[in-house]
Amino acid sequence: MGQFYERTDLIAARARWKAQGRKVVFTNGCYDILHPGHVRLLENARNLGDVLILALNTDSSVQRLKGPSRPILSEQDRARIALSLEAVDAVTLFDEDTPRELIAAVLPDVLVKGADWSHFIAGREEVEAAGGAVMPLPLEPGYSTTNIVDEIVRRQP
Repeated sequence: MGQFYERTDLIAARARWKAQGRKVVFTNGCYDILHPGHVRLLENARNLGDVLILALNTDSSVQRLKGPSRPILSEQDRARIALSLEAVDAVTLFDEDTPRELIAAVLPDVLVKGADWSHFIAGREEVEAAGGAVMPLPLEPGYSTTNIVDEIVRRQP
C-alpha cells in the first residue's frame, strides 16, 4: 500500500529515492471517479520506474477546472482509493491549476500524462531540463469520468 505525503515530505522522500538510485515516475490528475482507464494508465506509468507518485488536484482545484458540481468524491476519498492501488507508491495533493511547481520541486525521472494532454504537459520543461523523460501514454478507449457522470445523468427518469 502506498503512502500519503505532504509536499515537503514528498520532496525529502524523492531525495532519498534518488540517493538509492530508484527511478521515480510522476503523474497527476483529478481521478474523481476511478475507472479502468485510470487504473491501466497508473499501471503503465508504474512499469516505467521503481516509484510512482500520483499528485491529485485538491477539491478546490477540481472545482476551478471542472465546475461547481465536481469533484464527485472528496480529495480525502480520492487519495484513500489511489493509495489502495498496487501501482501507486505515493500520493500527494496540489491546489494550483497545474502541478508545475510541484513537478519542479520533485523533478521526477519520468513525467507521465494521458495522451489527451500531449499538447500541454505541465512541468515538461523542468523535467526535460533536468535530463528526465516526458511520456504521454495512450488512454483506455471508452473511459472518461465526464462521460460516466453524463451517462448517470442521462439515465435519470
